[in-house]
Amino acid sequence: MDAHCVWEAGARLGEGPVWSPSRNALFAVDIRGSRLLRYSPADGRGRDWPLEEAACWLVERADGAGFVAGLRSRRLVGLTLDGDRLSMGPELLRLEEDTPGNRLNDAMADTAGRLWVGSMDDAEQDALGALYRVEPDGSPARVDEGYTVSNGPALSPDGRTLYHTDSPSRTVFAFTLAADGTLSGKRVHLRFGEEDGYPDGMTCDAEGHLWVAHWSGGRVSRFRPDGTLDRVVRLPVSNVTSCAFGGPGLDQLFITTAAQDAPAQGTPTGEPLAGGLFACTPGVVGLAPGRFGAP
Repeated sequence: MDAHCVWEAGARLGEGPVWSPSRNALFAVDIRGSRLLRYSPADGRGRDWPLEEAACWLVERADGAGFVAGLRSRRLVGLTLDGDRLSMGPELLRLEEDTPGNRLNDAMADTAGRLWVGSMDDAEQDALGALYRVEPDGSPARVDEGYTVSNGPALSPDGRTLYHTDSPSRTVFAFTLAADGTLSGKRVHLRFGEEDGYPDGMTCDAEGHLWVAHWSGGRVSRFRPDGTLDRVVRLPVSNVTSCAFGGPGLDQLFITTAAQDAPAQGTPTGEPLAGGLFACTPGVVGLAPGRFGAP
């Protein structure tokens, strides 16, 4: 299966795709370009907004007051979009004040309204990153550590398994998730080989299969719950960063990519669509995106 480019967004580092049912649009961020991205499938149009500070992810809020976004400075802030006017609100929370070389990298909300937020060493050298749980009331807890580049978090349909990645070690971990948000039983779920590139962002579908983007691998792979490979979606770009189900029926898989570190245009291996937003119809549906805050 191949994905096709739906918007030549030109993202230096496209990441964090999330479907907004209320806006009937796919949102994402360009971390290195400090932009918010929006793609509307209904009219096939993309739109972007410059950000005061680079955002690494965004999640809709349960109270309907826009989004919560994780910034490069490890701050969580509110983002509101009134028509086409974007506003960045006050700080809601600050993580890792004692680790100035870190930044936030990926996040998701679960069905209980909790955020799962990963951090990373911005220089991608040391295992200084961690995984945090942020309760609906905004109280944080550090629940795992030892990540150089954290990526992913994804949740199984039954809410009992949380997946999280350390990209440089080419490893996707699985945890048992209790109803109260406690993690236990950390184990290796997938380990990529050198020929696979690096596991990046990911999402689960309604059948419990895990879809993982391959940075430096030019594809998204679907893995069965037992960790075996089920299918592959190929892209004409090397650095595939993340994926999310969207569309009114959650039957479209949207895929973000990066122009960063891509082969230069005009060379035999150039990638003119690097940094674009891609999509495919995989024949399965995704899970409704979680929202931050009390359900």
